[in-house]
Amino acid sequence: MSSSLSPFSTLKLYLPPLSVRQWRLLAVITAIWGFNWPVMKYAINQYPPLSFRFLSMLGGVVVMQMAARWMKIPLQVPAGQRLKLFLLAMVNMVGWHVFCVLAVAELSSGRAAILGYTMPVWAVMSGLFLGQRISIRAWIGVGFAVGGIFLLLGSELSSIAGRPLGAVYMLIAAICWGMGTALIRRFPTGLHPLAATHAMMCITLFVMGVAAWHIEWTADLGLPHDFKLWWPIVYNAVLVIGVAHVLWIGMAASLPPVASSISIMLIPVVGVFSGMLWLGETPHWQDYAALCLILTAMGTVLLVRPSNR
Repeated sequence: MSSSLSPFSTLKLYLPPLSVRQWRLLAVITAIWGFNWPVMKYAINQYPPLSFRFLSMLGGVVVMQMAARWMKIPLQVPAGQRLKLFLLAMVNMVGWHVFCVLAVAELSSGRAAILGYTMPVWAVMSGLFLGQRISIRAWIGVGFAVGGIFLLLGSELSSIAGRPLGAVYMLIAAICWGMGTALIRRFPTGLHPLAATHAMMCITLFVMGVAAWHIEWTADLGLPHDFKLWWPIVYNAVLVIGVAHVLWIGMAASLPPVASSISIMLIPVVGVFSGMLWLGETPHWQDYAALCLILTAMGTVLLVRPSNR
């Protein structure tokens, strides 16, 4: 029996196996993490990067503990899962957070976001090493995404060439995050996302604290004493760590790694344009072209053809 479908009902058929709730979670992650790039740059311009991140994580751990108590979710990690969580934390969180915050101190917020979101490429490559089969459609999506990244990168080549260490830091962070995304999918812990995130964040907090103490701590460095420094810390503690990290762990474990990676490719776009609005940068044609390519990349991976039945 044939029936006529409106363009909107046809579009619904093309939507992937993502629920309305998953779409909303992706939108929340995109907004929180996207705007955080200029927030981090703003804070790091006034306070040492590792110390800023340590204070943010400390607050984030407290927020997660409060949320777990309110939601009655146990945070204890079974003995058999501890080594697995430690290894996942070292790749997915420690590597990302340490090198990311060091890179933001060297690069502009938008360009750091662009380099950071080469992450889907490394997620795909990690999947290959883990024996995962990558579809042609996924490779096409990655190609569009990488094209958008390099378009955005093109207008800042001279500044990045002047800060090669920052670019190296950001690429190392992206590789760690991409590998972590594939590993979370391949080796699930079976824990609630909040419990798994809390455990990995505690490990990262310890490493970040040791690094900040050895590298940045001096007799003259004290706690922030101004609201203009505390509000970025609160933003990172409550929203970036307490909310978005938990959502991301859950999404990374429930979606295919390529889809979960490219589905948040709008984050660097949000980071670039919010940095432009807040920090006074001027958009170029490359920025708008990259936006189109990244949206195409998301559609290539997330939108599927309806089956003829």
